[in-house]
Amino acid sequence: MISPGEAGLAQDTLESETLTDSLNTVNPNDSLTSPATDSTAVLSSKEATDEALSALGNLWNSFFYNLPKFFIALAALLLAWVIAWLLKKLLRKLIGSWHSSSAIISLVSIAVWLLAIGVALSVMAGDIRALVGSLGLIGLALSWSLQTPIESFTGWLLNSFQGYYRVGDRIRVGEVFGDVYRIDFLTTTVWEIGSPYQAGYVNAEQPTGRMVTFPNNEILTGTVINLTGDFPYVWDELPVSVANESDLPLALQVLDKTAQDLLGTYMEQPAHQYYQLMQEAGLQDKIADKPQVFLSTEDSWTNLNIRYLVGARERRKWKSELTLRIAQELSKPEYLNKIIPVYPRQQVQLIDPAGIPQPINSPAKGSNEPAPDTL
Repeated sequence: MISPGEAGLAQDTLESETLTDSLNTVNPNDSLTSPATDSTAVLSSKEATDEALSALGNLWNSFFYNLPKFFIALAALLLAWVIAWLLKKLLRKLIGSWHSSSAIISLVSIAVWLLAIGVALSVMAGDIRALVGSLGLIGLALSWSLQTPIESFTGWLLNSFQGYYRVGDRIRVGEVFGDVYRIDFLTTTVWEIGSPYQAGYVNAEQPTGRMVTFPNNEILTGTVINLTGDFPYVWDELPVSVANESDLPLALQVLDKTAQDLLGTYMEQPAHQYYQLMQEAGLQDKIADKPQVFLSTEDSWTNLNIRYLVGARERRKWKSELTLRIAQELSKPEYLNKIIPVYPRQQVQLIDPAGIPQPINSPAKGSNEPAPDTL
C-alpha cells in the first residue's frame, strides 16, 4: 500500500524527469538561437553609430573649446601687422637717409612677424616647451635642406650693411654684368649690359634689354665688381697700331694732342675726385688729369695706347669719338709715310743649306737658279 503523500512525490519526480529529457533532446542549431544573433547585430550597429556621433560631438566641443585660441592667435597676427606698419613709417622718418635703412626696416619687420607667429603657435599648442622643442627640430632640418636660401639671405644681409652694390649701380658678379634693378632677400635682378669679352647680343658696354637674376649667395662665393659705387668713372684705353718704320715720336705727339683736345678739360674734375678718394684711403699715387699715351711693342708693329678717364656708362661714346678724331688726324697729307698704319703681314727669311740667312734678291750659295725678284 502507498500513502497519498508518497504517491504525489512520485508523480512530481516523474514529471521532472520527463521535462529534463525533453529539454536535452532540443537541437542547438534550432531556430531558438536566431533571435539572439539578430539582437547582437543590432546592438553592434547601434554602438558604432553612437561612437561616430560621440566623435563628432567631441570635435564640435573641441572646436568651441579652441575657438577663443583661434581668435587670440588671429588677434596677435593682426596686431603684428599694425606694429610692423607703424615701425616702417617711424623708421623711414628716423633713418630713411641712411644707406642701410632698408635692411634695418626689413629686419625689424621680420622680427615682429616671427614673434607674432611664435605667440600664435604657443597659444594654439598650449605647451610652449613642446612647441620650442618641435621648432628646434624643424629648424635643424630646414637649415640642412635650405642651405642655398640661407646663404642667399646672409649675402643680402652683408650687402645691406656693407654696401657692395645698390640699386642703380653697374656691377659684375660672376658671369653677370649689368645695372642693378632690384635687390630682394634671396636674389638680385639686373638689366644686362653687353661686353666684348663674352657672348651676347651687344658687343659693347651698352644695355641688351635682358633682365638677369642671380642668387645673393654669389656675394659670398664670387667676386663683386662695382663700376659706379663711390666713383662713377673708370680708366679706359684705346690702342692705335702703327708700323715699326713709323716716326714714333711724331705719332706720340699727334695722338697726345688729339686726346688732349677731346678729353683734357673733361678729365680734370673726375681726376681730382679720384685723387681725394686715394688720399682718404692712404694711397699716395699721383693721378693724371690729362690723357696719356704709352708705347708697347707687338710681334711686328707698335701699339700706342691712349689712357684716359671717362664715365663708366660713357666708355663706348668717348672711345668712338676718339677713334674718329684720330683717324681724321692721321689721314692728313703731312703724316703720309711718317705715321704708317699697320696691316697684317708676313716676313720670310731665306737661308742657304748651311743655315746662313741670305738676302731675298740673291741666289742661295751653291745654287745656279736665279733669285726671285719678289716673294
